[in-house]
Amino acid sequence: HPGYGFLSENADFARKVEAAGLKWVGPKPETIDALGDKVKARAVATECAVPVVPGTDGPIDKLSDAHTFCNEHGFPVIIKAAMGGGGRGMRVVRSADELDSAFERARSEALSAFGDGTVFIERFLDRPKHIEVQLLGDGQGNIIHLFERDCSVQRRHQKVVEIAPAPTLDKAMRDAILADAVKIAEHVNYRNAGTAEFLVDSRGHYFIEINPRIQVEHTVTEEVTGLDLISLQLHIAAGWSLPDLHINQDRIQLRGFAIQCRVTTEDPAQGFQPDIGKIEVYRSPGGNGVRLDGGSGYTGSIITPHFDSLLVKLTCSGATFEKARRRTLASLVEFRISGVKTNMWFLQRLLSNDTFISGSCWTTFIDDTPELFT
Repeated sequence: HPGYGFLSENADFARKVEAAGLKWVGPKPETIDALGDKVKARAVATECAVPVVPGTDGPIDKLSDAHTFCNEHGFPVIIKAAMGGGGRGMRVVRSADELDSAFERARSEALSAFGDGTVFIERFLDRPKHIEVQLLGDGQGNIIHLFERDCSVQRRHQKVVEIAPAPTLDKAMRDAILADAVKIAEHVNYRNAGTAEFLVDSRGHYFIEINPRIQVEHTVTEEVTGLDLISLQLHIAAGWSLPDLHINQDRIQLRGFAIQCRVTTEDPAQGFQPDIGKIEVYRSPGGNGVRLDGGSGYTGSIITPHFDSLLVKLTCSGATFEKARRRTLASLVEFRISGVKTNMWFLQRLLSNDTFISGSCWTTFIDDTPELFT
């Protein structure tokens, strides 16, 4: 099982695992090739008649191609690494004056992070929501969805808080998004767990990518469906079909809401700069509806600069979105960590903000709301 790091989206690594006689817990390598590359994934979506954000038809490596697209479609645009993830290799460009430097920075960052400097350009939507669909396929022709998550609360294109299901998504939009996600997965006979990601604005929904792996935020889906996604991944890798597991779409029912907060060793007041040091006090919350997923968070743990700043995932559930929010907020207040700086005070302010309470956050909400930091 490759986890949810960069190796999980590396088709060459998957091939080597299988060539060594091991079982790869994930999609087929050729599926990772088709969907792990955002440009190829857009092409698959287009073949399925699923709407995509207006963008370049393929990868570009010439600045002149970027200017041609922007002259035709206008600003703002977003430059994305074709092989990217985790917010790396992304640059929002709001005027022609910024284009040249942003293009080169995006290519350089993509090359450094992924070994591939290929980029593409899309129109940048104003205040969209980020909605993703949890998919599960057995590679034997059976595909289901496990409903959606609202991952709109982000900083630097990286998720901070995730909610399942999306609290303000109307039924017609939800049904359309779920159907399109399944359509793409069926088109490639998807195997194992994956996530179809969409941007949603007042005009409609737009496919952006499929992550061919388990997600950090799979916890909220587990809480609202009662399914153990990692166990299902292992069973599917062992050859079980969804009927063997007694799972079909009609049996997947939602039960309440769940919210996940990513507790990180970062200082939001300093631009989310990572902190290092020794954890002197670590006292976690608990109780019904409170779940903690972590490994490096404990008294005496040494936090170094060599790893991701994610310390622990706090997931809380409730019968309604408001009950889940209040339980999450109470758990953050109860949580005690000292010795290193964390983002917990910021998360408390975020969950107390009226826009969050209404469920109407958008992808740049954190950047657009400076009062969260004061």
